[in-house]
Parts: sequence; C-alpha cells; structure tokens
Amino acid sequence: MTRLRTLLIVPALAAALLMSGLAAASAGAGVVDDLLTEFAATGAGPFDGNRGKTMWSEIHVDAKTGQERKCATCHTADLSVVGKHAKTGKAIKPLAPSANPERLTELKKIRKWFKRNCKWTVGRECTPQEKGDFLTFIQSR
Repeated sequence: MTRLRTLLIVPALAAALLMSGLAAASAGAGVVDDLLTEFAATGAGPFDGNRGKTMWSEIHVDAKTGQERKCATCHTADLSVVGKHAKTGKAIKPLAPSANPERLTELKKIRKWFKRNCKWTVGRECTPQEKGDFLTFIQSR
C-alpha cells in the first residue's frame, strides 16, 4: 500500500511544482511585457537583448569615489548564480528567471531596483530604452 501511494503521490507533486513554476514564469512575462509596452509608448524600442548584455558588462566610474562599477559587480557575469552586494556583502538571489522564478514578477520591485541600481552603477536613472534592453536580456536567461 505504501509503495502504491508513493507511486501516485510523487507524480502529482512533480506536476504541482511544474505548474507553479510555469505560473510564476507566465506572471513574470506579463509584467515584463507591460513594462516593454510602457517603455515603447515613450518612443523607446525596438528592444535588443544583445545591447542589454553589452550594458551588463559596461564599466562606469563613480564620479565621487572613482570606483569602477558594472552590473556584474554585484550580480556576477552569470545571472543564474547568487551574487553579492558590493558594499554589504549580502547575498543577492540569482537575477535570471530560469534560476529564480520570483524574478521579474512584481512591477513595484522592478521599478525600485532599476532606480536604485541604475543610480549606483551608471550614476543616473536608466532610460526607457536601456531598461527595455536590460529586461529583454534578463528575461532570456
């Protein structure tokens, strides 16, 4: 009886986990699509993940400290691994939605982190074109 129950429960659990992952991925796709539409309405686009990838590794020099910064400073070059905050050393969950299904699912968080991270890394807020290129790049990971 126990073996039969296991044979029935394990596939059901696997299916439930798969469905929850797919639901999170589709929720993220909707939020990203909404943002890309919003950015396009400002005249940005077409969006290019290759430009986003190039910007990811682009070095910027902080005007106050002279320190070199880039997105990969904290998030690493591989978006599917845990990063580390440059100042605090705090772990940063993977940015790639394939490694962290929670990524790109909440509009408020995306806006918040774009604002903070662009100001820290680039020294200004990112343009709608840059944000769209970044989202296109990140979403493909």
